[in-house]
Amino acid sequence: MAAPTEVSLGDRLVAPVTNISDLLWGGTWEGAEVIPFPPLALILLGAGVWFMVGLRFYPLVKLGSAIKGLFAGRKGEGAGEISPFAALSTALSGQVGTGNLAGVATAIALGGPGAIFWMWITALFGMALAFAEGSLAIRYREKTSDGVYRGGPMSYIMMGLGPKWTWLAVVFCIGTLFSALVTGNSIQANAVADGLQELFGLEEWLGGLIVAILVFIVIIGGIKSIGRVAESVVPFMALAYIVMAVIALILNFEDLGETFALIFDGAFNPQSAVGGFTGAAIIMAIRAGVARGLFSNEAGQGSTPIAHAVAQTNDPEQQGRMAMLGTFIDTIVICTMTALVILTVRGDFTAGGEAVLHAWQSDRVGFEMTSGAFAAAFPVLIGSIPIGTLVASVVLILFVFTTLLTWSYYGERAITFIYDRVKGSNRAGEKKLHMAWRVLWCVVIFIGAAQPSELVWRLGDISNATMLLPNIFALLLLSGVVFKLARGQRNAGPDHHADTPEEPEEY
Repeated sequence: MAAPTEVSLGDRLVAPVTNISDLLWGGTWEGAEVIPFPPLALILLGAGVWFMVGLRFYPLVKLGSAIKGLFAGRKGEGAGEISPFAALSTALSGQVGTGNLAGVATAIALGGPGAIFWMWITALFGMALAFAEGSLAIRYREKTSDGVYRGGPMSYIMMGLGPKWTWLAVVFCIGTLFSALVTGNSIQANAVADGLQELFGLEEWLGGLIVAILVFIVIIGGIKSIGRVAESVVPFMALAYIVMAVIALILNFEDLGETFALIFDGAFNPQSAVGGFTGAAIIMAIRAGVARGLFSNEAGQGSTPIAHAVAQTNDPEQQGRMAMLGTFIDTIVICTMTALVILTVRGDFTAGGEAVLHAWQSDRVGFEMTSGAFAAAFPVLIGSIPIGTLVASVVLILFVFTTLLTWSYYGERAITFIYDRVKGSNRAGEKKLHMAWRVLWCVVIFIGAAQPSELVWRLGDISNATMLLPNIFALLLLSGVVFKLARGQRNAGPDHHADTPEEPEEY
């Protein structure tokens, strides 16, 4: 008689973690409706609408000028650590990762093609949230005793709202540490280990070890080192991926019309509902599109303003435009390319042993779905690997590598802020803490590479929420300041400064 198979802790956690994730993003528990609407999706979209209207549709009206200003941002013209363009590249390196390849596929698997429509909506209104975050990051940032600029939601909460809101900043930082270790680390490490295994046959633990060593080599140099790598790698890899996707769509151009019909029909058609309540398909599409849209572009989550705060500019409006452009590039451009390829390209796929036309209809999940679609578009083999799979895997590895770099800095900022609340904290202590965090970060990469992918993705949804809620609350309280910053009032809003013996000296 065969011995019973031992179930790992990770596998046992999948079901309860999935229930919490579904409750937060879909209003369901064990598949049954508990709340008649997706709670966090409603909060995120509602805040996006508030800022879009309050900004008088600034993100849409100013999109053209933001794109033109992209090249002007290559040179810094103010205080800060890296150029505005490098700050955008750093933020994008955190945004552009598994969410753009595996996350889009997961959204389609969970919510059908209609999820892509809600991902677009999330991004459009997310541009307004991104502008708010980017502009506040420059308006309220701190300077250490040795002249280093830094910031993020913890800074605009303290300096914009005042010391009485310290608890909110601390809650945000705790959420950031949780999210950094899960979405910024474990999910990315898991994906890159899968990519290395598919390309080179490496064991997941070995792939994780290699990536951990390479990441440590870069992050040991801090934000300036991360910015240099991001500025060099991100534009190249994003452009290469977009070109590959466009060629795939040109080769399958006759099916594009059907793809868009699927997206719009799936977004609003309740007839395809599954489960025990009316409109389940729409709820699932919204839940999947908004959750994966947030995972991809991070608008409203509070992560990207940590990168934008170090930009060499004194103009909050300029960096706000950079931030909203990051959301546009990440989701409206890159995620859309992934989705269209998955939904459009035909190939030899199977589902339950039956032949199907497209990767999204097959048994494939996550990055395997994306990789399969590109392999069908570019089937010529190099060795035993289709060109499409090879290029998609290389792009994924680069996307994930730069995401790991940037999110290490986000976590570093969060743990530093908490440390600075301790009496007697100082700059020397901060630097020791930074080194300890960087070592821990690379250890987690190694561990996360071999965890069940379903567990880390669902934990990612929960961890994103722990950042989203305090940050959205702070943004809404500071929305009047944001609207003035958009009109060019660089010093809009109150300043809550107080001399303290701890770092930073502003509060």
